[in-house]
Amino acid sequence: MAASSSAATADFTEELIATARAITAAGKGILAADESTGTIGKRFAPIDVENTEDNRRRYRELLFTSEGIEKHISGVIMYEETLFQSSADGRPFPELLKSLGIITGIKVDKGVVPLPGTDGETVTQGIDGLAERCKKYYAAGARFAKWRGVLSISDSGCPSELSIMENCGRLARYAAICQANGLVPIVEPEILMDGAHTIEQAAAVTQRVLAAQYKLLHDHHVLLEGTLLKPNMVRSGESCPVQASNAEIAAATVRVLQNTLPVSVPGVNFLSGGMSEEDASVALNEINKIDAKKPWSLSFSYGRALQASCLKAWGGKEENLKAAQDAFMARAKANGEANLGTYAGGASGDSSSLHVKNYAY
Repeated sequence: MAASSSAATADFTEELIATARAITAAGKGILAADESTGTIGKRFAPIDVENTEDNRRRYRELLFTSEGIEKHISGVIMYEETLFQSSADGRPFPELLKSLGIITGIKVDKGVVPLPGTDGETVTQGIDGLAERCKKYYAAGARFAKWRGVLSISDSGCPSELSIMENCGRLARYAAICQANGLVPIVEPEILMDGAHTIEQAAAVTQRVLAAQYKLLHDHHVLLEGTLLKPNMVRSGESCPVQASNAEIAAATVRVLQNTLPVSVPGVNFLSGGMSEEDASVALNEINKIDAKKPWSLSFSYGRALQASCLKAWGGKEENLKAAQDAFMARAKANGEANLGTYAGGASGDSSSLHVKNYAY
């Protein structure tokens, strides 16, 4: 049994560790299909698909039933509505995925609200009632969870110390509550790519945030062996006049992790943060190609960077189902190879930026 386990997580310690290890299986990563009802509506609008519950269910079923998905996807993060939906043949989605060896996850935060006394910074809400919701989600088949903290870089001093302490503190509290109820927490302190900051500035801020995050996780007695980290890659701001290369992104990202991330954490599943489908795959591949000490699985937890081409190919039409699944699987395979450092590039997909300013979902 891990020495850092607390009394609160004692009943679930071995399960939490086993779940985290299963998600970090070689050549696999996480599909983030946890878009809220409003956000999925924004995805549907450009392809003229009505944002109805059945269309949302149909689209998620398209993803989950793609042939060979289990070869490259180890876990799927769902929105609450999706967790309690079923496939057309009546199988609850968590059961369908479990039959493929894929673990179900659930988004448990309730979005961001303004953080008073700051320059437009935010904090994530959802701690109230979280334990009860985690019990319900565990009973429905979920075995891991996700909570997103959002931080930004600006010339006015963001992220402020208040923003870091509030966001990282809530992530730590969420993680402890999840573990007490059997769910592996994905810890996601995302630093937005909005702004003109350089990669050097991004590295300094990311290191500062992750150092604070792991101090707070320790303070909250979180079992690190039963957690995963979902950070941003270290990169130039979207409007920076000098954009770092994927190789530079990889070097800076690995260096920051080496300085902040405990060896006991089994894996890192990067967010794509608005990178294009191809850039997200190539950058991840560069990270895994680096010859350096990297005692963690370094993989993906992508939403837009796995789904953009799929949505375009689908268009809500049944006759496009196979084409949409092929587009999704092309990106899943590319990212699975990137986790192994063997992606050669050139998979079908979209090379345009998926960046959305102040992205929320």
